[in-house]
Amino acid sequence: MTRPATDQVWKWLAEVPDPEIPAISLVDLGIIRDVAWQGDTLTVTITPTYSGCPATSVIAMDVEAALRAHGIEKLELKRQLSPAWTTDWLTEQGRAKLEAYGIAPPQPAGGPSRCPQCQSTNLERISQFGSTPCKATWRCRDCLEPFDYFKCI
Repeated sequence: MTRPATDQVWKWLAEVPDPEIPAISLVDLGIIRDVAWQGDTLTVTITPTYSGCPATSVIAMDVEAALRAHGIEKLELKRQLSPAWTTDWLTEQGRAKLEAYGIAPPQPAGGPSRCPQCQSTNLERISQFGSTPCKATWRCRDCLEPFDYFKCI
């Protein structure tokens, strides 16, 4: 088999969904840090959203399964904790996908800018803790719908 270009590998990885938020890919989430060939071994570097993320092992299995399905035989997955992941690494496409999925994307001000359901700015925080440790729970005072807000890290 001819070794695929790293650009092609990035495209394959862009199709692998995050296990906790399947509307966004691991690439859009910004946790795939590097893809490189070292000899005949493909090395993929992954930075979890935080060091204790319970989805880290599932993410590694999903990456491996996706690449093996494309014929990659020699593969090394590296976990890189430094520099720590930040919400700044989310792509613009990823932010749009989060909002379309009903999760308010992170904002520098520390809270959502608008309701992902109705776009209202009349919001209130219900809890600093949401469905996963990286999210908080907010509610729109206009449509009354609760929603997750992806916290800035």
